[in-house]
Amino acid sequence: MRFKPSGKSPEEASGSPSWAEQARRPGFTLIELLVVIAIVGILVGLLFPALSSVREAARKTQCINNLRQIGLALSGFHSSFRVFPASGWTTAGPGNPAGKYVSWRPLILPYLEQENLRSLYDVNLNWWEGTNPTAASVPVPAFRCPSSPSVPDVLLAIAKPPRPALTFSTPVARTDYEALQGVQPNSVNPNLPSAIYNPTNRFAVMHRNSRNDFAQILDGSSNTVMVVECSARPSVFRMRRLQDSLNNDQGICWADSEGPFSFDGTTSDGSAEGGAGSMAIMNRRNDNEPYSFHAGGANFLFADGHVSFLSESLDYRTALGLFTRAGGEVLNAGDW
Repeated sequence: MRFKPSGKSPEEASGSPSWAEQARRPGFTLIELLVVIAIVGILVGLLFPALSSVREAARKTQCINNLRQIGLALSGFHSSFRVFPASGWTTAGPGNPAGKYVSWRPLILPYLEQENLRSLYDVNLNWWEGTNPTAASVPVPAFRCPSSPSVPDVLLAIAKPPRPALTFSTPVARTDYEALQGVQPNSVNPNLPSAIYNPTNRFAVMHRNSRNDFAQILDGSSNTVMVVECSARPSVFRMRRLQDSLNNDQGICWADSEGPFSFDGTTSDGSAEGGAGSMAIMNRRNDNEPYSFHAGGANFLFADGHVSFLSESLDYRTALGLFTRAGGEVLNAGDW
């Protein structure tokens, strides 16, 4: 028996499309592909700033949480010793029985759930002596702002007597938060109609060898700044630009007792600090002034434990009022 040919090609007989049909199948032209790529590029360009904004908002929130933790730790120290820790000790005092150069940060470690690290730090020695630099090489998450940029490891420190120049075998860990000691009268008074500040009313809550409790905060604990952002030290920044040619002798690490500072004010370009015309509040220079890598301002911890984001455009006199605990300034709610 013979079969009659069907007249169909093998591809048709098998149900598969022929080469001709495959060639006729519609697809993307080069122009269409370029248009699609352009549209995707535009969408990514629109989405990227939004994603960056979301990331920075998250980093800013984490920074606020860090300062709140520090505020709770300072409150814990106050509950134990009935005073806030000094910004830095050079004499015997609460938490520093030997009278060594000790920062406020090692003293609050137990209240940050860092008891083991606190046990490694010897308050009977200056912060740069013995095994204290080894303890200082351990990063403490609550002391670092996530918006702070990546900077070189800290392996050296120039001298700041009585501390000699130092070389660290292991990089010491930075801090982005510092105690604000108050204001410098000679720096800020020239920018005021009359001299207001003097050695008796210039201080904030935590200053050198201080023993202040809530009773000494005459301006109100909700109106008095205690800890500020001062990011990326000891690297030196001017207007968000790293200055490789400049050295900083303080703010070496979280254990450094010489990191705290009083407010001087700077020129708008950050080129000089202190004196007439130095009225910028923050984010101009990170050696001895409030400084953050958040857009438009910085986070500040107040003595009552709350944290506020203060704008770079904050009124100068309002800032001075917030930076002192007993200046007698009249501040209105909503001024900051």
